[in-house]
Amino acid sequence: MSSKRPEPQKGILGIVAYKAGRANATGNGPVYKLSSNETPLGPSPKAKEAYLAAVQSLELYPEGSSEKLRKAIGERYGLNADRLVCGSGSDELLHLLAQAYLGDGDEAIATEHGFLIYPVVTAAAGATLVEVKERNLRADVDAILAAVTPKTKIVFLANPNNPTGSYLPVDEVKRLHAGLRPDILFVIDAAYSEYVRANDYESGIELVATSDNVVMTRTFSKIYGLAALRLGWMYAPAHVIDVINRTRGPFNVSVAAMEAGTAAIADIVHFEKARTHNEHWLGWLTTEIRKLGLEVPTSVGNFLLIKFTDETGKTAADADAFLLSRGLILRQVASYNLPAYLRLTVGTEEANRLLVTSLAEFLGKKS
Repeated sequence: MSSKRPEPQKGILGIVAYKAGRANATGNGPVYKLSSNETPLGPSPKAKEAYLAAVQSLELYPEGSSEKLRKAIGERYGLNADRLVCGSGSDELLHLLAQAYLGDGDEAIATEHGFLIYPVVTAAAGATLVEVKERNLRADVDAILAAVTPKTKIVFLANPNNPTGSYLPVDEVKRLHAGLRPDILFVIDAAYSEYVRANDYESGIELVATSDNVVMTRTFSKIYGLAALRLGWMYAPAHVIDVINRTRGPFNVSVAAMEAGTAAIADIVHFEKARTHNEHWLGWLTTEIRKLGLEVPTSVGNFLLIKFTDETGKTAADADAFLLSRGLILRQVASYNLPAYLRLTVGTEEANRLLVTSLAEFLGKKS
């Protein structure tokens, strides 16, 4: 009997599996999950209604191209629906791009504190990820360009970046693009773009519209509150859309996700309510936590980082354990090369106020 067995492709067993944020806390009181950048307002009521209505036709396959949803996205953002692809979360689209444009011997570039999916999709395609140092927790255009080699096929840029909350202004993004060879695919991951209020920010739509090598990915998991349905979309040049449509699953978006997404993107009132809530409480949390003497880098997302010391009993791990005992679930980000930090999602008013009070207690201060 042979001792051999099927073996995966090169690089697969070297992948560190993605680990999601914790979902449970100790203690007997209320639990506030602030670890996964989910919206505290939940989805649009209209999206819930559309989701429930979809149960009436569970025996039918979805329309394979997500035409209804693509048209709704196109109307919302003024885009040609033919240059959109929808997927099971933007994660699926990142996987598809890597499978299509990376192979054995190729390289992709991402920054050192970038989304943990980038190394996963790169290794799964048999390629190598080159991690580039950031400057003050922000992507460094010159460092990225210096890392480009003849093997480079994709550059991933999360803008804004998770977990740092930083972003590159549009002029810097254009400078980065201008420095790349035309055969390098520039992937702008704009999962948190809807939260950004800065005047010098642009999600990537303009670059995609005027270039042959830029792709922008977006998600319904954050501000639209549809994380459980796994729904994302991509805007890209026609030739990239053709490639991804050839390789994606024929029914990769469920009817329920399609209907809920279509309703969610049309509900501008709920969208603005979510943005307003985040803008207020992100600023409030940043100010109040800084008052406690903790370092909080400026964030434009729906989350922020909190830096702790290496003093015994006062580390990020110690703070995490203490907050868990108060029913507050934050995210340790050592896997993002940030062991001294915890990432905090903006929550409800009750959760936000409890977080500040609990941090003050942990530090032995009055809030």
